[in-house]
Amino acid sequence: MPTTPDHPGARTPRAAPLRIGYGSNGFTDHRLHEALTVLADLGYDGVAVTPDTGHLDPYEPGLPVRVDALAAHADRLGLALTVETGARYVIDPHRKHAPTLLDADPAPRLDYLRRCLRIAAGLGAPTMALWSGAAPPGLAPAAVWDRLVRATEELLDDAARHGVALGFEPEPGMFVDTIAGYERLRDLLGAPAGFGICLDLGHCVCTESAAVPDCVARVAADLVAVQIEDMRRGVHEHREFGTGDIDFPPVLAALAAAGYTGLVGIELPRHAHAAPAVAARSLAFLRRAEHAARVPEEAR
Repeated sequence: MPTTPDHPGARTPRAAPLRIGYGSNGFTDHRLHEALTVLADLGYDGVAVTPDTGHLDPYEPGLPVRVDALAAHADRLGLALTVETGARYVIDPHRKHAPTLLDADPAPRLDYLRRCLRIAAGLGAPTMALWSGAAPPGLAPAAVWDRLVRATEELLDDAARHGVALGFEPEPGMFVDTIAGYERLRDLLGAPAGFGICLDLGHCVCTESAAVPDCVARVAADLVAVQIEDMRRGVHEHREFGTGDIDFPPVLAALAAAGYTGLVGIELPRHAHAAPAVAARSLAFLRRAEHAARVPEEAR
């Protein structure tokens, strides 16, 4: 990955606090502009926006006007924005996360992702996260890889035109579910500029054998986006901090050592019923963990 200062994952020496964001998919009971206001009031640095049926629906008319208004609102609040594309039923109201890039006809998914790229560009978001989807039953792995590579190549061309970097997220239960899967895709694509990993730190506990700090170190040069939550070993359930198996100070120290300067986005999509309180607790927890990461262990 390039290391220029304007690259979203640029490596620079940093003593500043991590830039902590919160996912709009955890505020689905709020209007999006009000969610941004709440998060700014709590002290967040940014928001990971999920274009979905209730938040910047990419299929509704008047979208450019709404995107411009949200970008201006975020700017007034001092919030950085990024885009992630985990909407569940925005394409097909009957099937979760369907169709995918791996289907025989990936056109609906490609169309959704292209719409999200235009949203990201309009918001001034430097990155957009995406994932593979599950492999179709009965399809040989080589054919699945071929479909994924061809679809991702198409998106890379669009992303380059919009000036948005793609962060590919290994997702439990999907075809690419590990860091090794991401690395294989990257290599099959030829390690293109503007393509890196969106590392969900909770997923590392779910699917990786290595410790989470080691996972961060492994992909440090490829980090485009980071998502964070607690999780229990081997169980894909996004949990509030302190209720899972992650020891956070070493993880945040690893992010600092990697020189990552993008948003660290909290992803708690099933906590919208108590979003303001959960967001307040989450930010306080991560700031305490970040402080602990900077204090020598013998002094704790």
